[in-house]
Amino acid sequence: MNVLNFDFISQPIENIRKEVICGVVGSGNLEVLVTPLANSENSKFIIDTSVTGFDHIWEAVLQDFSSRYAVGGLEFKVNDMGATPAVVSLRLSQAINILEDESHG
Repeated sequence: MNVLNFDFISQPIENIRKEVICGVVGSGNLEVLVTPLANSENSKFIIDTSVTGFDHIWEAVLQDFSSRYAVGGLEFKVNDMGATPAVVSLRLSQAINILEDESHG
């Protein structure tokens, strides 16, 4: 496995104190685990991927995601299962929607 690490400055997300898992690797799909961090100004991404040579694509996709959403204070662990950038963006957005729904409900 190839492990990639990225950190980005992002607007802090509010009132998130628990973990969320989105997707299931066993189903052949992308999995994302989101965990709160002590530092609320940065977002952290740890990517487990079997594909090499696409670090710059990952960085671009995650930078765009960190710019579109307030994800400061969150760590994202991604098991990509060879997912395309569009699927990665969709699953990350889905994880944020779950976090926001649970913090308001």
